[in-house]
Amino acid sequence: MNHTQSSNELKSGLTTRHIRFIALGSAIGTGLFMGSSSAIKTAGPSIILAYLIAGIMAYMVMRAMGEMILHRPVKGYFGEHASEYISPLAGYLTGWMFALSLILVCIADVSAFAIYMKFWYPEVDAWVWVTAIILFIGALNLCAVKLFGEMEFWLSIIKVTAIIAMIIGGLCIILFGFGTKTGNATGISNLWQNGGFLPNGIGGLIASLTMVVYAFGGIEIIGITAGEAKDPKTAIPRAINQVPARILVFYVLSMFVLMSIFPWNEIGADGSPFVLIFDSLGFIYAAHVLNFVLISAMVSAVNSDVFATGRMLFGMAKQGQAPKGFARVSRYGVPWLTVLLIVVAMGIGVLLNYLIPEKTFVLVASAGAFAFIWVWLMILIAQLRMRQTLSVEQVSKLRFPVLLHPFGTLAGIVFMLFLFGGMAWFEDTRISLLVGVVWLGLFTACYFLFVKNRRLE
Repeated sequence: MNHTQSSNELKSGLTTRHIRFIALGSAIGTGLFMGSSSAIKTAGPSIILAYLIAGIMAYMVMRAMGEMILHRPVKGYFGEHASEYISPLAGYLTGWMFALSLILVCIADVSAFAIYMKFWYPEVDAWVWVTAIILFIGALNLCAVKLFGEMEFWLSIIKVTAIIAMIIGGLCIILFGFGTKTGNATGISNLWQNGGFLPNGIGGLIASLTMVVYAFGGIEIIGITAGEAKDPKTAIPRAINQVPARILVFYVLSMFVLMSIFPWNEIGADGSPFVLIFDSLGFIYAAHVLNFVLISAMVSAVNSDVFATGRMLFGMAKQGQAPKGFARVSRYGVPWLTVLLIVVAMGIGVLLNYLIPEKTFVLVASAGAFAFIWVWLMILIAQLRMRQTLSVEQVSKLRFPVLLHPFGTLAGIVFMLFLFGGMAWFEDTRISLLVGVVWLGLFTACYFLFVKNRRLE
């Protein structure tokens, strides 16, 4: 089989429709469907405000990335902007931290797949399902990028439909009392009862922000798709500009419905918010439908993350910041070696989940949260530094300028630094900061050992 192309370049095969749903695929995973129980327990009904604040900051990050991509396009590696406008080390750390965060998310999700399948097939060993899903996702990512985009589109449609159904069903309970024992509308009084809108004070709201930002992690994939978009000048701005509406619908509105119907201190104990709402409506097949949606959401999220990680490592290899073999592409224009590496990494991660499940989970979640915040911070700083290199005439010709520059970018930077401070302040997230700093230290050491003075082989 001919694995390499003479050009060693990614092929353009993604439409605007594909790009929109690839970003959704990563940002909306199993966490939202199973309910952000830990964040809800920390913030109570104010979790709605936490999602809104984090969503605004996420949009600022996307606008900063979009401005840089359209001003100076790169294929597969938005970390190149950090290399150029901050320093080569910053770009190297951004790329590897982003790749690490997505690999860790993949490990957690494929481990959960076996749990979902046991609901229907309890007699089948877990390793069978884990192996099957890893091979399936790996094979899908080795296909032509257009086929990958189509699969991701339909997988995302399933979970988007489920969220919309949950919201509509929840609004019917709030406004008309459908499914309730009394038949009376529940209203929204649960938003301020049971301890108030801020039951754990402003500290609870601040503590939840790290977890909420982690839920948004993955929307940066929009920037990675630029290298394989048929019309990036049109597709990227459209996809980014739809981020606010999607945040309002899929996160803020769904949390508003959930917090309105049920007392916040009962949600974590009763499982998925989708099960709660569907059960309230008398939908007897709620558990089976939810399980199907969870599987679709998991496959979609891992699918997007494998795609993004492979393209990020491809771009880094082209810059000499990763092994040269990662820049090899198949006859379909796919960086096949990076996909195989990620498949192996997922397999090792699943093994660790079986051997040391408690320690593995803590390391995965902690490193992932820190990594996403670091990547967002580097994107914002790179955009700010890029603007300093442009003349007034060049700024006037920017196709997709950041809103409220420089105040929007500066607000985003302050917010990310505030999150790091919050991680250090609260005991529950202190390990996240510690693990993240360790990873940064390891990658920095690798940079000075293998990258700064010589190319990786």
